[in-house]
Amino acid sequence: MTGNRPELRALTGMRGIAAWFVVLYHIRLSIAGLPPFWLAVFAKGYLAVDFFFLLSGFVLWLSWSDRLRADGIAGVPGFLWRRLARIWPLHLFMLACAVGLALVLAMVGKHNPGAYPFADLPLHVLLLQNWGFTDHLAWNDPSWSISTEWAAYLLFPLLAMRIDWRRMPIPLVLAAIVTLGVLLHFGMAGAATLGSEIWTFGLRRCLIEFAIGGAVCGLWQRWRKAPARPALIAALLGTGAVGSVGLGIPETLGVPLGFAALLLALALTSDRSGNPLAGPLLHWLGEVSYATYLGHFLLFVVFKLVLVRDAHAVPPALVVLYLALVLASSFALYHWVERPPQTAMNRLAARRRAGSAPYASAVSSSSAS
Repeated sequence: MTGNRPELRALTGMRGIAAWFVVLYHIRLSIAGLPPFWLAVFAKGYLAVDFFFLLSGFVLWLSWSDRLRADGIAGVPGFLWRRLARIWPLHLFMLACAVGLALVLAMVGKHNPGAYPFADLPLHVLLLQNWGFTDHLAWNDPSWSISTEWAAYLLFPLLAMRIDWRRMPIPLVLAAIVTLGVLLHFGMAGAATLGSEIWTFGLRRCLIEFAIGGAVCGLWQRWRKAPARPALIAALLGTGAVGSVGLGIPETLGVPLGFAALLLALALTSDRSGNPLAGPLLHWLGEVSYATYLGHFLLFVVFKLVLVRDAHAVPPALVVLYLALVLASSFALYHWVERPPQTAMNRLAARRRAGSAPYASAVSSSSAS
């Protein structure tokens, strides 16, 4: 619990699973002897990012919409500062690591200006790198989604202060979710997958799915006290929508709407006794998932440079070693890089607002919201 807000531990656990799907997506083509079935499964790991966007909208709506409606414009700086404290310190650290790697490569005559364009650094520092200013991913590739999340955070207060999904008729909320899903499909302009041309479509992908996540939270808030029937219906609809992609429904339509329904089902069943997603291990993986997500890509680059002869045929033993290093680095980054500056930034905000009632109590060091 954070205040009066339930943590929904199963969603935290699912976040950990999603982060590891992204890891497997990025290394799939390097694993020697990977069976075709698992290669196909891991090839869809980029869709975990769509779940992240939906979950982010859900959690932010749950933890901040009431506060922002109560405090109005005065509450926006505190919200944005807290979100910046959540995502920026680790992002800057990984960016600094990427700069260090680029300098080392340049010193030995192996600089790759496409992967490490120094002219783009200001965009990355300011979290603007995936706002349409470039036509490529660079430096620490997964950070593109953090850039689009920052855009969603900037727009979220306007959405929260104008809309309360709990007060809208349920058919209207459902219609809004479907409409947003259709809007995303057409906004992808015929792209074959949600992972196409991230520098072009990534921002709209994030903003729309983030908004859908907020609407899903509104449904959860209404149905959480009698969850059985809506959870079953949501699970069936979600499974059907995602499964329909294999029957020819565009991924850009079926997956976001299917994931939205599955997110609702997961949230409605999160508190069930014995839920495997709420177990200690998966919960911990969820807690460190941001460190896993931002840290694994550069680690694999360095790992291949140091230990791998053929980047397209990494032996299973080395793959296991890399995955173990990802796990260890997630722990280290979370406890020693991500959390300390986040805590310090939130404490600074708390001190500055010590005499102001809602933020003296609202700003804390928790990373759950």
